[in-house]
Amino acid sequence: MTALPPVRLDGRVVLVTGGTQGIGEGCALAAAEAGAAGVCITGRDAARGAAVVERLRALGTHAHFVTADLADAGATASIVPQAEAALGLVDGLVNAAGLTDRGTVLDTSAALWDRLFAVNARAPFLLTQAMARRLKDAGRPGAVVNVITMSSHGGQPFLTAYASSKGALATLTKNTALGLRPLRIRVNGINIGWADTPGEHAIQARDGRPPDWLEQAEPAQPFGRLIRPRDVAGLATYLLSDAAEMMTGSLIDFDQTIMGAYE
Repeated sequence: MTALPPVRLDGRVVLVTGGTQGIGEGCALAAAEAGAAGVCITGRDAARGAAVVERLRALGTHAHFVTADLADAGATASIVPQAEAALGLVDGLVNAAGLTDRGTVLDTSAALWDRLFAVNARAPFLLTQAMARRLKDAGRPGAVVNVITMSSHGGQPFLTAYASSKGALATLTKNTALGLRPLRIRVNGINIGWADTPGEHAIQARDGRPPDWLEQAEPAQPFGRLIRPRDVAGLATYLLSDAAEMMTGSLIDFDQTIMGAYE
């Protein structure tokens, strides 16, 4: 029996959207710890981007930050060229950025719908397309990890646009996995559950929850806590690595609840 491939990213250049905080930051740092030759992160906050770049460089990887609003198709299209100019050919992509704005079917505006679809579905499409075209020209394999959500199964009534956009990303994951399979570019998705992130803290504060909402929420969870960025980062690193080289088109429910099961 041959040895299992290690979960390593030596020699890889990984692009992580939303890499200035939360899940994206965790995935970027995990990629560096796994030996990635270069890690490019994107975000809208230059100060946070610079701070994460310093942490990445301290881990021994080349790092670069691209300021971009993923709601802008032109800005999104410029990300892969900027990453490659700084670090070389991108062969790993983590689409971790996402908007989670609230809205029901009755009060969601067309503008909100369009913005969520632009960031949560169109941006991953454009980035996957750009990376895949470059890898095809170079004759190189690659891997994409889409950070989705358990709400892609349907979601709560107050997340109409968010759940719908992430459902689109789930379908995009399977469609592109099949389309890019001949190029040996793998595409997988992670449906994450309730997570302890800076974005979630901001949402809870906006919704009027007390500052200690996390301390109240965690004991009620089956495993005693919410998902943390490092949890997701470990799985994302595995999916990018050769340890998952036979895996594509998978949507992994990464949560403490079991979809379709009732207690």
